[in-house]
This record gives sequence, structure tokens and C-alpha cells, in this order.
Amino acid sequence: MIETPIEINDIKKILPHRYPFLLIDRVLSYTLEPEITLTAIKNVTANEPFFQGHFPGEPVMPGVLILESLAQACGVLAHVAQATSVDEGGVYYLVKIDNAKFNRKVIPGDQLLMEVKQTRVMRGMGKYEARVTINGQRTASCEILCSEG
Repeated sequence: MIETPIEINDIKKILPHRYPFLLIDRVLSYTLEPEITLTAIKNVTANEPFFQGHFPGEPVMPGVLILESLAQACGVLAHVAQATSVDEGGVYYLVKIDNAKFNRKVIPGDQLLMEVKQTRVMRGMGKYEARVTINGQRTASCEILCSEG
């Protein structure tokens, strides 16, 4: 069993992503029974490189990066559901996103609270329900399919 919270140095052992594309700062918790779930956070800061061009004078986190942060949370969940330590396990790839919805802008100073739930595993692929909230407000949601590489 991997202890929580999972801090950034251990997240780097699980995910291959690095700056500027590592989009999880901490895993707060996960469960393996009765459901397979994970809760993680991403602190959105004004010095994120994408804010220089998206959009000058009105910084907004690109929706595709919000979805990527959720996919990374799914990858961590797939890892902890199968591994007994952060040092073992495979790499997981984003295969498909369905039903993506965005309910509010993400701006500097926000903290994304990401909640992902594994709903199915089939042929080395996991299906997940994923959502982001900020201060209790629904921000984004989608269904994600990831594959072990």
C-alpha cells in the first residue's frame, strides 16, 4: 500500500511528466475499496508558462491542460491500484476523452481539486469518471480512457 498524501517527489516517480507538463502537485487520498478513487490537487500560479499566451491581460488555463491534469490523476490512480510502491509499475497513456464539460474559468490563484474514479478495466485499459472543482464549484468534468503502455 502506498502512503498518502503522495508528495511531488513520489508523483515524479510514478508519472513520466516533467515541468511544464507535470500538472499534479499532491495526491491527497485514494481508495481501493469499495470503489477505486483518487483525489489530487494542482495549484495554478501566475507564472505558469501557458499564461503568457492564453490570454495576455486575462490569463485563463487552457481547457486541454485541465483535461491533461485529470488524465495524469487517472494515471496515478491506475498506478496505485496495481503497485505496492511508487517505484514499480508502468506508464499510462491517454486514449480517449468523452463528454468533456467546462463550467468556469481557471485563473491564477485557483486550486484544482481533481477527483477521479475507475469505473471499468478491460484489456489493459481503464475507464474513469473525472471532475475538477474549485472551492466547491464544479469546474470541469469528463470520462477518460487510459491504456497501460
